[in-house]
Formats: sequence, structure tokens, C-alpha cells
Amino acid sequence: MTPVSCGTCTVHTLGLPVTTAIPAEKGTLPKQMFYAKRSISTKLKQRFTRDLDSAVMLALLRSANTGIADGERVKEILIIGLELTCQEVPSEVVDYIAQMRSSGIIFVCHRKADEEGKEYALATRRALPVKPGYLPQFRVYIGPWRTLEQTKLVLKGENLDEVWDNFNAQVIFDSTDGRDLDAQIARHAEIVGLVAEETKLSKDHARTKDPAQRNEIYTRLHKIRTRLRQMGALD
Repeated sequence: MTPVSCGTCTVHTLGLPVTTAIPAEKGTLPKQMFYAKRSISTKLKQRFTRDLDSAVMLALLRSANTGIADGERVKEILIIGLELTCQEVPSEVVDYIAQMRSSGIIFVCHRKADEEGKEYALATRRALPVKPGYLPQFRVYIGPWRTLEQTKLVLKGENLDEVWDNFNAQVIFDSTDGRDLDAQIARHAEIVGLVAEETKLSKDHARTKDPAQRNEIYTRLHKIRTRLRQMGALD
């Protein structure tokens, strides 16, 4: 069997079991299938027609072909390849395709780089941590562009829930440790917010002349820096 490819990326190059591969003759996903019979905005349709050359299903991971038990949340994981005609991953396209199925989807996005040849970026759509009773919210995460040799998916986990979280960790944090991933994401978001606020307050403190205002800003700045040190994000 010849597995389907996205650029020159296949299950072999990703490091996934050959048992999960989709045959080349069955892997093509005509991009019109995503929007032809659905009501989508003109802007989103333009992203499909302008930024997406083609789509293929590279692999389908199930307990039957991986030997990994079903999870409580995840019963299968799709690996979909997107051949792009643009230089940045169209997050709206990734978001739209991902929400069409309840199964988890990892996207392998391929672009042609003028000077460095072919490049690949992994992408995923993941539910954000929310308080009980709140409507679920989702975010598209996109990894860095890499060479074919650097583009891997480490299959790790005792069930497909863990595999899914580990795949997501590889996209979001370039890590194979998906344990408590929602907590990792929340912590990272807090750090990013605090660092942005620390940068702004540092500038405000440097240009403010009024002593009272400077003291007030310094107090807020000290609290933020203390919190960042507690989180191990500041020396």
C-alpha cells in the first residue's frame, strides 16, 4: 500500500504506525466538500479557495489499528494534511474543518518556501479550560514551521485521551508531556498576560514624573514580578 502524502510528509516521516495510514487512492479530500453544501461566510470561502490548494487524510488512529485503548473523550484521531498556497496557516480554515467532526484532528500544514524548500507546521483546535456551566470555547494553536525531518508526532499514551493531549502538547508547547495540559495552558496564558503587563508598567514607571504615581505603579509592578518569580518565569 502506498500511503497518501502531503508534500512529502506521510505517516512514515511523521513516525506514526503504518497501520494508521490512509491509502493514496482514498486519502484525497476535495476542498469543495467542506463548504459546497454548507452556509459559510464569503470571507471564509475565500480562505478555502485562495489559501488552500488541497487536503488529504494522512492517517486515522483508532484502538483497532494502534493497540491503544479508547479514551473517555476521544475514540479516534485524524491526521489531515493541508497543502497551502499561502505562507501562514489559515486558522479560520483549521477551525472550521475541526469543528465539523467530534473526533480530534491534528493538521499537518505544508507550504513551499522560496529559499528553504518545503516546510511544515502542525496545528490543532482545542477546547479552552472554562468554569463549570460556561459554554465551551475553542482556540486554534499553530506550531512553528519546520523541515520534513523535524516534523514528527510522538505516539504516547495509555489511551486515546492521553494520546490526544500529548499530540496537543507537541503542537502548543513542543513537548510530549500532555499531563494536566489544561493547567499548562492556563499557566502559560497567565504568564503571557503578566509579562505583557510587566512590560507596560515598566515603561509607565520610567516615564512618570509624579512621585505618588510612580509609587503606585511600582507597587503594582512589584506584585506582578513577585507572581512571575513564584511561577518560575522571572529570575
